Amino acid sequence: MATDLTSLLSEGAILDPVSAETRKQALTLLAGALSDRTKIDARDIFEAVMERERLGSTGVGEGVAIPHARIEKLPHPIGGFVRLNEGVDFDAVDDRPCDLIFMLIAPVGSGADHLRALAQVSRTLRQPELRDALRKAENASEIKVILCPEAANAAA
Repeated sequence: MATDLTSLLSEGAILDPVSAETRKQALTLLAGALSDRTKIDARDIFEAVMERERLGSTGVGEGVAIPHARIEKLPHPIGGFVRLNEGVDFDAVDDRPCDLIFMLIAPVGSGADHLRALAQVSRTLRQPELRDALRKAENASEIKVILCPEAANAAA
């Protein structure tokens, strides 16, 4: 599992596994968690992400969704992750419900950084063994070790 998301998650949020009934509920949870970390209004984050969702689904397949948006007053890309106990409909390319949700928010003017961060998240979550490990993780601490091995190794 080569890719590490520490750079996106060190100031971001990793939630304990939770239940959500809908895509909007899952996005609201992540927007709230990222709002707590960035001090940007949760409604602004949610609205920006929903606006992007209306352009086309961010469900990339295999139960993974990468909702994302560009936000004013953000210094650099920041991520939030949640594993849902049951997948929700994200209009994914393979029609599967999504249970692994990585929300990425980036500064408005960060074209290349935003795309690099999206590619990094996509590459990471494309790994079947990593997805399996995330689905078995019981809490945010276990998820962090999987997604941020650099941080876990530095702390050891």
